[in-house]
Amino acid sequence: MSSGPAGESVTARASGQPPRARPRRPRGGGRRAIGSAVAGLLLAGCAVGPNFSRPTASAVAGYTQEPVSLPPPGGADPEQRFVIETAVARQWWELFRSRQLNETIALALTGSPTLASARATLSQAEAVVAQARGIYYPQLDLGGTANRTYTRTTTDASAGKASTTTDTTINVFSFGPLLTYAPDVFGHNRRFVEQQAALAENQRYQLAAAYLSLAAGAVTQAVTIASTRAQIKAAEQVIATDEHNLELVRIAFEAGTVAMTDVLLARSQLASDLTLLPPLRQQLSVARHALTVLVGTTPAEWSPPDFDLEALVLPAELPVVLPSELIHQRPDILAAEAQLHAASAAVGVATAELYPSVTLSAAWTFERTVRGGAGLIDTSSLLTDLAAGILAPIFHGGALEAQRRAAVAALESQLATYRQVVLQAFGQVADALRALQHDAELLRAEIEAVTTSEASLKLAQDAYAAGRGSLLQVLDAQRLYQQALLGYTRAKAQRYLDTIQLFQVMGGAGQDWLRQEASAPAS
Repeated sequence: MSSGPAGESVTARASGQPPRARPRRPRGGGRRAIGSAVAGLLLAGCAVGPNFSRPTASAVAGYTQEPVSLPPPGGADPEQRFVIETAVARQWWELFRSRQLNETIALALTGSPTLASARATLSQAEAVVAQARGIYYPQLDLGGTANRTYTRTTTDASAGKASTTTDTTINVFSFGPLLTYAPDVFGHNRRFVEQQAALAENQRYQLAAAYLSLAAGAVTQAVTIASTRAQIKAAEQVIATDEHNLELVRIAFEAGTVAMTDVLLARSQLASDLTLLPPLRQQLSVARHALTVLVGTTPAEWSPPDFDLEALVLPAELPVVLPSELIHQRPDILAAEAQLHAASAAVGVATAELYPSVTLSAAWTFERTVRGGAGLIDTSSLLTDLAAGILAPIFHGGALEAQRRAAVAALESQLATYRQVVLQAFGQVADALRALQHDAELLRAEIEAVTTSEASLKLAQDAYAAGRGSLLQVLDAQRLYQQALLGYTRAKAQRYLDTIQLFQVMGGAGQDWLRQEASAPAS
């Protein structure tokens, strides 16, 4: 049954009877009539409210209006190219060909408190679904009572007879099963279970998103460690050049060819470049500590490996999942879809509240009565009690209709939220694709800058040593070389970071991790 006036005839028949707190218990033919009526309702039963259907796939064929291409960076740096894929490799970080990185990710996936929390939350949601499904079945309980009544009766004296006193004790013991069942005539229970199952599905995709975020975060910190170490090496190379320049100036000063001002200027340049190291070392410490936390330990308990940027292989083929496939793979989109499903089911729950509810119950009670007094009487009996009731809403001050309108509004809100999540996902993919294109362009420019500035510095140093140039020319050439060398190192590392970002925004095969974890034997 869909939303709307469906089931109105049943409501009209039921609405003519005021609800009763304790419906009368029919006997004989009345029981059969109630049974036939309930059976008819069950056969005609259906779930009111909208039936959920997945949002349609995106009609766009790409992520940007203009095609994105990756130009060759030049030099010894590898080229990259986009490859249309249906899914991302499950352990995509293995494409970086680093044993240390693989071991670190394995530690993070097993020791992260974030994943442990997400797993527990998912288990809780699944248990709630199992609890909700219990409403489908009859509820059977066993009850028992014991009652003792003591009575003293005194008869007054009359007609020459003495007064008499009689003591009577009655012990009543009863126990037996009670069976109750609420037929889901209009689908209230089914919609409620559907809602809880959708919320559990949301938690499942939240766990997949946590897997993806943890893996991407760990790889990012590993690359940041490698990048920072490379920048430190570049800065140390610049400082070594400063020391070489200072030595040249000292030799020239001792020979009497330059003034003391040149020596002071060279020392000043060395002191200025030495300030590059402390911030980089601090950046390295922060990255190492961040990776330690992701693994699930403290910096005092575990230390990350010394990742080397040159030892990491930049993936040559970059997977690109089409928009129509992306919305069925990204965990955040699937989580928003599950929330949308839950909101749709909530409309069905609120709609079912407008229709009558039926309750069936049966009780079998074994009762034993022991009466003590003038004579002992011990009796036993088996009582059978069958009941059927129907409760139809008549007037609730508009609360039920308002509840349904609120559920419909929540569904519309969640639909808009889902669309926003999809838009943000497509925007993130477009950013990642363009970033990789611009990374290749920047790296090409930085390679040219390093080559040119290095040659210029060598010429300036040779000219100064031969007495044909000034120290200012050497320092200017050195500053350009320093900027180019650090810029090249950062540009090279940025390609790795944006490659990681692309794997993340493409979904990172989080669902495959969930399936693998679900199939793994319990420890």
